[in-house]
Amino acid sequence: MLKTLRDITQAVAAADDLSSALSLLVRQTKAAMATQCCSIYILEDNQLVLSATDGLDPRAIGQVKMRLTEGLVGLVAEREEPVNLADAQLHPRFKLFCEVDEEDFRAFLAVPIIYQKLILGVLVVQQADARQFSEAEEAFLMTLAAQLAMTVREQRKKAEVKSAPDKSVYAGLSAADGVVIANAMVIGGDIALEQSDTLANDITAELALLDNALITCRNALSVQSQRFDGENEKEVQSIFSALLLLLDDSSLGGEYSREIQAGWSAVSAVSRVSLRYIDQFLQMQDPYLQERASDIRDLGQRVLRELIEPQKMHIELDVPVILVTKEATVTMLAEFPEHKLVGIVTELGGVNSHAAILARAFGVPAVIGVEGILNAGIDGKLTILNGSRGQVIVSPTLTLIEEYRSHIAAEKALQDRYAQELALPAITLDHTRVHLYLNAGLLSSLASEIAEGADGIGLYRTEIPFMLQSRFPSEMEQTEVYRQVLEAAVDKPVVMRTLDVGGDKPLSYFPIIEDNPFLGWRGIRLTLDHPELFLVQLRAMLNAAGSSEQLHILLPMVCCLDEIDQAIGYLDQAYLEVKQDIHPALVKPKIGIMLEVPALLFQLEEVAKRVDFISVGSNDLTQYLLAVDRNNPRVSSLYDCYHPGILRALKRARQECDHYQLPVSVCGELAGEPIGVILLVAMGFNQLSMNQGSLAKINYLIRRVSYKDLSELLVQALSQSNGVEVRLLVTEFLTRRQLAEFV
Repeated sequence: MLKTLRDITQAVAAADDLSSALSLLVRQTKAAMATQCCSIYILEDNQLVLSATDGLDPRAIGQVKMRLTEGLVGLVAEREEPVNLADAQLHPRFKLFCEVDEEDFRAFLAVPIIYQKLILGVLVVQQADARQFSEAEEAFLMTLAAQLAMTVREQRKKAEVKSAPDKSVYAGLSAADGVVIANAMVIGGDIALEQSDTLANDITAELALLDNALITCRNALSVQSQRFDGENEKEVQSIFSALLLLLDDSSLGGEYSREIQAGWSAVSAVSRVSLRYIDQFLQMQDPYLQERASDIRDLGQRVLRELIEPQKMHIELDVPVILVTKEATVTMLAEFPEHKLVGIVTELGGVNSHAAILARAFGVPAVIGVEGILNAGIDGKLTILNGSRGQVIVSPTLTLIEEYRSHIAAEKALQDRYAQELALPAITLDHTRVHLYLNAGLLSSLASEIAEGADGIGLYRTEIPFMLQSRFPSEMEQTEVYRQVLEAAVDKPVVMRTLDVGGDKPLSYFPIIEDNPFLGWRGIRLTLDHPELFLVQLRAMLNAAGSSEQLHILLPMVCCLDEIDQAIGYLDQAYLEVKQDIHPALVKPKIGIMLEVPALLFQLEEVAKRVDFISVGSNDLTQYLLAVDRNNPRVSSLYDCYHPGILRALKRARQECDHYQLPVSVCGELAGEPIGVILLVAMGFNQLSMNQGSLAKINYLIRRVSYKDLSELLVQALSQSNGVEVRLLVTEFLTRRQLAEFV
């Protein structure tokens, strides 16, 4: 069966155009299922159009069209679920189209073709004999439709590009997930940072103009900062604090003044200083430092607006909009009234930028690095922003709008359904308990997220507060952050990972320049080389926890036993210091390591003698086992966490941890993906940590499968030759159990 599915999928994907692809699909599906007729209907302009058939009158192709409220095919699309009938003509929704010549067919099986919850069409098989298609036949067709969805979507996109030369779809990088539909609002080009050099007629007057502009800017930043202070957004608030510091006399504010005193007008002074410092930052090799140039540009443009167009900083909106700009800045985003900013699109920027961090804190979908979007003339036009896929669709067709609205509504309905069971424990049908934990970094809404279904915090990324500062946070500052995290979790366990920077997580004030940062100075390697930083962080964690048993400490990027021994030595030192100086009743926390470096897979016996638990970082473990940089587009397609070799490594880790009585969890992306959860639970992992958005869905899924069935599935999965076959296998498994929505 798997070979048949693969053959059909590959043949359709290799077709030259949509018409050829669909013709191949119906012919091969008809042969594979040994039926008398196979047809496919594609959704176009809110109508299902007969697009290919092997068994009906070929002259009806392109001629037979039906609304979603018409016929059995429409019923399948409308309900987004299969219809399997022994005699279709007895069903009240049956509608006969004389053009297709289908009077002789009785048995009817149709399944929806859905791509990311968007209906693309309906795949139908028919037979003259009045009999119901078997469960196996239905599962096969559902699996085939699920696997073909992306291929059909790509073929349709190619056809749309050929027929519509004007570009309407723009691609970028996903900075924050989500899908929204709203009008675009293009801003940022009205005040150019590049101003002409003009000498000052009256230096005193120019200094007064500058002072007024700086006061206005400081007041606006303070108000925006207080908005987050009220919501307990300490990390986001620190961004505004950093910007305020830049306006001080000891920083850019003083540079502006000195430039005026050198004889330039206020406008020219701000322009000259800003451009000079931006150029310096852009010359730096570190991407994070390069992005700090956007902060200087932001402040410069803000001051220039006050100098050139006073009192025009405030944005008043009647309806929510998608912001489209060259480079979104923190202050630009904060100017928007609450709930009026629903999406962000930029030509420049990176996932480490403050604006991207703020977008994720807001829960606003964002796509960055979209080339040519400012020159697309999209201001005021209806736009679909698909943050999950990094896509911007300008002036979409009514059909596409309806597809996305259906997608948004369906997603909300699903989330509502999942949320109804979130308070219930994640227990399989045969009573296997799985504990679900939360991955966290920002403090925003943490208390409510923990209350809504999480068994605790399985991974608190302490590097996030470090990345949002312009210096290393003090011991007192760290203690306060960690205390808030522990309080948000109430009495539930909290696993705090020690500072894990380097690689794709640089610090602006501690640049690390390496040829291969993912194999370089990062994680525990860095902190052990800087015990003064490590001890401060450990003391802050211990001080925050006090006599509570909540705290667990996790060491990242460990590759050898000596690193564990050194880290434990520093923990012992920090423990004695805090116990003597602050908390006499201090409880010593459990200590664990991230299993990310493959070498430790073969030293778990020795590891178990040193630590209390292990947390598997599936992202890096996959990257290192496959020797693939998933951020490198040339090889990212080879990154596959469902590679049988990866699965066997995970199974081995679980078995050895059981043997050495070492508690083990998974905190990588795999733990939040339905297919990944199916396989992990089958291996015996009963502690999974994921993003908050996955908790309800994963809980719902676990409560509808049995550990016994999953164990049998795992045996088959481990015998597959590649990740594609593993996905097909699990997809078929879920389809048979009416859980296809999870794939």
